[in-house]
Amino acid sequence: MRVVLGVSGGIAAYKAIEVCRQLVDAGVFVSPVLTDDALRFVGKTTFDALGSEPARCSLFDDPTTPIPHTLLGQNADLIVVAPATAKLLGKYASGISDDLLTATLLATRAPVLLCPAMHTEMWEHPAVRQNVETLRERGVHLLDPESGRLAGGDIGAGRLADVDRIVARVLAMLDENSIARDLNGFKILVTAGGTREPIDTVRVVTNRSSGKQGHAIAEAAASRGAAVTLVTTTTRPTDAKIQVIRVDTASQMQEAVLGVAANQDAIVMAAAIADFRPVAPPERKIKKSEGLTSIPLEPTHDFLVELGERKAAGQVLVGFAAETNDVIANAERKLKGKRLDFIVVNDVSESDAGFEVDTNRVTILSADGTQEILPLMSKTAVADKILDRIATTLSVRGVQPSA
Repeated sequence: MRVVLGVSGGIAAYKAIEVCRQLVDAGVFVSPVLTDDALRFVGKTTFDALGSEPARCSLFDDPTTPIPHTLLGQNADLIVVAPATAKLLGKYASGISDDLLTATLLATRAPVLLCPAMHTEMWEHPAVRQNVETLRERGVHLLDPESGRLAGGDIGAGRLADVDRIVARVLAMLDENSIARDLNGFKILVTAGGTREPIDTVRVVTNRSSGKQGHAIAEAAASRGAAVTLVTTTTRPTDAKIQVIRVDTASQMQEAVLGVAANQDAIVMAAAIADFRPVAPPERKIKKSEGLTSIPLEPTHDFLVELGERKAAGQVLVGFAAETNDVIANAERKLKGKRLDFIVVNDVSESDAGFEVDTNRVTILSADGTQEILPLMSKTAVADKILDRIATTLSVRGVQPSA
């Protein structure tokens, strides 16, 4: 598979280096194309070294062909631009070709994936929004930016999507018609994020879960053909094909999950659901002058037990265990006590494999007593390992797609 990796001139251009490396490692032939503005942030030599062929930067600097844009556009299976700046979006939407990258975009019939990155004010500007909608209407794929730290220390929407998400989307688009879509037609429910239990109308009790692992599972399942329902407490961008149900509290998540669980072929409970919640929180803000010497707590309902009891014939139920001590022993008790098919356990005290990071180090325990210990890897890679187990189990049980 051949991919043209376009890099335009934004501070996030440095992340395109890792996108290039990961795609090449995945066996993709990557042809880097850098704009003049991109060269203000990253060097051609870096992409020469990491790409499958030397990077191109101009319509006129390749002595082997007078029409490099046509050559690139016709041979590509996919063109991805990361980052795609407001300038790039505007030129592409208007059909303006004044450099090698925009010329290649106009000279291809291959699918195009744009990964925008810019300051919040620019991303929200009406002209940029109109350009984005124009491109979407023309069939261009966009991986919306995330919220986070931006150039200059600002925080807001406009941050380039995580490298793992970009790479996963590229590989999914390349595999769109391949037999790797082993979950095609199956219904999969995924939960993600940490619940937020109110102390009053302003304050909450919560945990450090970012929802990254659950969202990675949902996106990977969708890319493998599944009809995915994601019940999440986060506002992270998701694939448009995924049905998203936003919740905040454990009780809201319980209601949402139990409402659709019976029709699912597999359920992956990746969310960090609170074990306790404040008792009878007032429907107002507690003033500091009132004082708050204690917060009485009560246990939440462990509806994963209920899911195990209600589990339909053939349905696959996967739980998660975020532990800090006696990791395997605690996970084994949950596996048996909740009638799970698998449980994914990790030590969240590890700085590179716990909450709020892009990597994970997990062990998958099965009801048949087997264990699979996975080394440190991206949460996207962990997601695929979990889905491999689900796909195999559905096949062994003879479960047919219900979607």
